[in-house]
Amino acid sequence: MDDPSTKLFGYFEKLGIDISTLEHVPLFTVEESQALRGDLPGMHSKNLFLKDKKGALWLVVAQEDRPIQLNHLHKHLGCQRLSFGKPDLLHQTLGVIPGSVTPFALINDHDRVVHVAFDSAFFQSGDTVLNFHPLRNDRTTSISPNDLLKFVTSLGYTPVMLDFDGDLAKND
Repeated sequence: MDDPSTKLFGYFEKLGIDISTLEHVPLFTVEESQALRGDLPGMHSKNLFLKDKKGALWLVVAQEDRPIQLNHLHKHLGCQRLSFGKPDLLHQTLGVIPGSVTPFALINDHDRVVHVAFDSAFFQSGDTVLNFHPLRNDRTTSISPNDLLKFVTSLGYTPVMLDFDGDLAKND
């Protein structure tokens, strides 16, 4: 079977993006990641594949410890009420399975139907490293915030920035 990371890493190289990747046992949840990552520096995430009532798809990428209330999030994204996207739709659209959801999967959204939203805290410190699965959940790839934005915008996305410390921290 082909390694799904190969295309991704080649694209990073084409863009001049430096990354580092650590191999580990497959991880499916934030809790598993926290237990096994040891001293891996940087910020870690939770990645939610969501669908609104009108069928719009969203990838919401937030710090791993952020509480996210789906019943309020849609107001900040300017969309209809949200629910989790089904695994078959995730695989069809982003080419990954549950447990491997990552902003790097946007490389597989050939029709550019997914909207992307990031926790703005990822980009408030230029020297912090961000950690995501590289299309498979048995590796973690570290990337700089600036390079993550470079990657996402090179694919044609304009991400929404969410302030989880501001308006989203309040109950609407």
